[in-house]
Amino acid sequence: MQVAILSPGEKVHLIHRRHFDHEPHRHFVGVVDAFADGLLRVTGHVYAVDPISFEFRRREELRTRVVSAASGEVIINVLPASVDLDAVRYRQEPGALRVTDGSTWHLDISEVSWR
Repeated sequence: MQVAILSPGEKVHLIHRRHFDHEPHRHFVGVVDAFADGLLRVTGHVYAVDPISFEFRRREELRTRVVSAASGEVIINVLPASVDLDAVRYRQEPGALRVTDGSTWHLDISEVSWR
């Protein structure tokens, strides 16, 4: 019996790997629609760094993406079910960049080349 790594309804935070320094930081926060054969279909919002303020900004339009979980091109963080995806924001703290929904939950992403 094969066990699914991700299940529909799970909340995820995706970090797209950068290959060059000049590439923008791109993240995606959403809900898993389906997962099969290493492919992830997810619906949510893109977060990208504003080149003026150097802060992550959420793109308002809802998007559905298909991403390979096995390609090595994305880091997939599974979020707790309690996370409010509509309230997700990025907060710069001394020595850390955190993703939070304003509750006590946060995801420290400082280890992912942030400058």
